[in-house]
Amino acid sequence: MRPEEGHVLHFSEDPTIRRFVPHVAATAQQPEPYVWAVDAARAPDYWFPRACPRAMAWVTGTTSRADRERILGPGGGERVHAIEYGWLEAMRTVRLFAYRLPADRFHPFGGPVPHAVVATEPVEPLGPAEPVGDLFALHEAAGIQLRVLPNLWPLWDTVIASTLGFSGIRLRNARPRP
Repeated sequence: MRPEEGHVLHFSEDPTIRRFVPHVAATAQQPEPYVWAVDAARAPDYWFPRACPRAMAWVTGTTSRADRERILGPGGGERVHAIEYGWLEAMRTVRLFAYRLPADRFHPFGGPVPHAVVATEPVEPLGPAEPVGDLFALHEAAGIQLRVLPNLWPLWDTVIASTLGFSGIRLRNARPRP
């Protein structure tokens, strides 16, 4: 589930949203209200239950061969996502939806490589919420490794000290460090 040309996506477990209004998220690090969405490159970051902590890493133009082999493994593809065992059932059963939104209403957020797009005015979806479907199948079809770990922190600490690109979402919901 990725956006088509001219669209961005907002993922939600709520299939009834008719209008997205800018707001300051509870976890925001900035005071400005936004409507949040993602482009095709960052859509896989949200193929999870909303509250699920996840550690993600991917190959960039500056990734060393040693880091790629050490973290992704031989034949490991370009990207890995990891969750904890405690979230496995939620991954299997969540009903996740995607809203298609007009890309021209959004601008990149976060840099130097943006991790999202934001709008500062209300935005109406281009149609009804679409079921995302099987999250495991999405990962498989995209060639993304999906790891299930007892604890995310050892992988996270390795990834952030590497030459891979990375993102951690909802890590405050992860188990405590061992």
